Amino acid sequence: MSNRMAIVLAAGKGTRMKSSLYKVLHPVCGLPMVEHVIRSVKQSGVSQIVTIVGHGAEKVQEVLGDYSQYALQEEQLGTGHAVLQAKDLLGTLDGTTLVICGDTPLLTGETLTELFDTHEKSGAKATILTAIADDSTGYGRIVRSANDEVAKIVEQKDAQAAELAIKEINTGTYVFDNQALFNALSHVTNDNAQGEYYLPDVIELIKADGDVVSAHIMDDMDEAIGVNDRVALSQAQRTMMRRINLAHMRNGVTFGNADSTYIEPDVVIGNDTVIEAGVHLKGQTIIGSNCFVGMNSEIVDSQIADHVTITQSVIEESIIGERTDIGPFAHIRPNSVLGKEVHIGNFVEVKNSRVGDETKAGHLAYIGDADLGKKINVGCGTIFVNYNGKSKARSNIGDQAFIGSNANIVAPVNVGEKGFVAAGSTIINDVPAEALAISRTEQKNVPNYWEKLSKK
Repeated sequence: MSNRMAIVLAAGKGTRMKSSLYKVLHPVCGLPMVEHVIRSVKQSGVSQIVTIVGHGAEKVQEVLGDYSQYALQEEQLGTGHAVLQAKDLLGTLDGTTLVICGDTPLLTGETLTELFDTHEKSGAKATILTAIADDSTGYGRIVRSANDEVAKIVEQKDAQAAELAIKEINTGTYVFDNQALFNALSHVTNDNAQGEYYLPDVIELIKADGDVVSAHIMDDMDEAIGVNDRVALSQAQRTMMRRINLAHMRNGVTFGNADSTYIEPDVVIGNDTVIEAGVHLKGQTIIGSNCFVGMNSEIVDSQIADHVTITQSVIEESIIGERTDIGPFAHIRPNSVLGKEVHIGNFVEVKNSRVGDETKAGHLAYIGDADLGKKINVGCGTIFVNYNGKSKARSNIGDQAFIGSNANIVAPVNVGEKGFVAAGSTIINDVPAEALAISRTEQKNVPNYWEKLSKK
């Protein structure tokens, strides 16, 4: 295998997107398009990547970081001119160079690897990634010679009737012998209506030198889509969703309705887990085996252990232990850790807290900035009062404690093991182990009140 390099074209603003966000930074399933491209390029065995930046250069570099080197195209004078900007970084090197657009997020590492392999085996100086299109309208056609070699690329506007009938199209992705690429680029002119330097002209120059140009036909035309507007962005999103969900199904995950389930590329799901319709799984989420994620739940950057049930709830940046059940309509906010067999029920919110094994909060409670031990009961309407208007404080609840309904735990406060808090109490001082804390005003009954009220 020769030295493999890549040039990613990401300098265009993308005016048809009608957006202040630069085109290649528009997300597909949670990742900017250009990041999808870079990931696929790296999977193909490329050792050096140069991204051509222009509009939004700083933001593109911020997204890609050290994954790539960068070359600036100050004026957008065509694709050939863009590739030429990498000459200072790559021009003297021997090897094979992939040229790929940053708005092609569906191209896979497998396809790019096959493209490299075809090129290296053929001995060609250039290899075009092509596809067979049911409708080739708008694409450049691949015209082959009698011996099946690539003769030329004919653009739609220049094609004759016979050429318009050709189904093999140019996807705009190429592999070149690196020296041949930069030698040909030095001879490309802008003698055309747009006054731009076009990369496909390199193919004609290589052919004119008597060198071989080959083509690799990709298996899936859907990979070839280039995103130039919001319609194409939506199509790419749907295709990526289907691809991701299909991979999970093949790994043993059951979907209630895969077409309505949104899962981002880095999510990991164990086998025999059931994902219902409308679920969103985002970021670096890991879900174990034999879990159930109910419809319309959202999980972001969280770790879910085996045998967990989540019903119509939101979980963010948290860790959930085995056999815990959550929801419906619960919210687990960042930095929360739930132990094993915990029950978090209807309309319970947990934030920046640790909840021990077998602890239960059945409904309508707020647990914020607290450390709860094992086998605790948190009654309905309980609030951990963690903010005094200037700063936040934590509370600690010992194992097997009982917190009665409608209690206020005003931090910082400690409730000892097996301590009891009576319903309706506001706790501002520590509660010793096995003690009962009760804080209520004296009840006053007004006799004959109904009679007095009815006379008004």
